[in-house]
Amino acid sequence: MAETPSDLDLVQRVKNGDKEAFNLLVLKYQRKVGRLVRRLVNNSDEADDVVQDAFIKAYRALPQFRGDSAFYTWLYRIAVNTAKNHLVSRGKRPISLSELASNDPNEESFEPPDVTVDNNTPEAELMSRQVAEAVNRSVAALPEELRTALCLREIDGLSYEEIAEAMNCPIGTVRSRIFRAREAVAAELRPLLNVSPDRRW
Repeated sequence: MAETPSDLDLVQRVKNGDKEAFNLLVLKYQRKVGRLVRRLVNNSDEADDVVQDAFIKAYRALPQFRGDSAFYTWLYRIAVNTAKNHLVSRGKRPISLSELASNDPNEESFEPPDVTVDNNTPEAELMSRQVAEAVNRSVAALPEELRTALCLREIDGLSYEEIAEAMNCPIGTVRSRIFRAREAVAAELRPLLNVSPDRRW
């Protein structure tokens, strides 16, 4: 069985004129980039266009890719910037509550810590729904930079270093943004869960 080529191998093949190699990169990352963009753009059709634009920009910029960072963090940065530019051009506010809530049971989702409920009772189901709505509401209200950092960390599972690469900012800024985003979500949840305001999560 042939060994799967690495991203760097595929990038080098693209640089050498192999367009099929780029198609392999698209197939590998299209779903992840699509999930990211749909969280930032509140329209599924527009999100598809943004994803396509992001891959076109990545293809054109590939000669400048030096491999200093992982290919997918470089690609994420392009996708985030393409989504931002799209939203600015349309005068739109990114993200919707429904786009944040994943319907895919295999996807990671942002859940508040130490919230364990027995979902077998109507009261527990109501509480779970209220917690999910509160999380979605508070995340949707975050400034774009905080929301993007939190989604990349909690939903896509990127490391702080990878998020810094994707968002083109220092790692300290990433830590600060994620801390502030988590604090904002926690502030929304504390009254709902009867948690003390001074409790750290």
